[in-house]
Amino acid sequence: MDKIWWNEQWMGYPVGPQYAESSNVTHASKLKGKVLLILGEMDENVDPSSTKQLMNALIKSNKNFDFIEIPGMGHSLGGDYGEHKRRDFFVKHLLGVDPPEWNWVQSITIPKP
Repeated sequence: MDKIWWNEQWMGYPVGPQYAESSNVTHASKLKGKVLLILGEMDENVDPSSTKQLMNALIKSNKNFDFIEIPGMGHSLGGDYGEHKRRDFFVKHLLGVDPPEWNWVQSITIPKP
């Protein structure tokens, strides 16, 4: 679903079996471990349906994954929100601890004179 001309630069023309062999969708059932997908709703670089096809293949393969769609965002890493969620994902799944609460506000106690 990506830009056809982009793939042809690296995978050749005509379209052949190498396209399916290189597809995440084709190999979704082989997933081991954790995966986080972040999608910009308004991505004009890579069609969002590409990510949704991968999600469909993961679901059909009974694979667990985390997914975040950033409303109004184009092709990116998800902005500040995506960066925060990505760091939380790695803290949880690589360090094995719950990430700190990001809505926490430190209260300041001002001593009475």
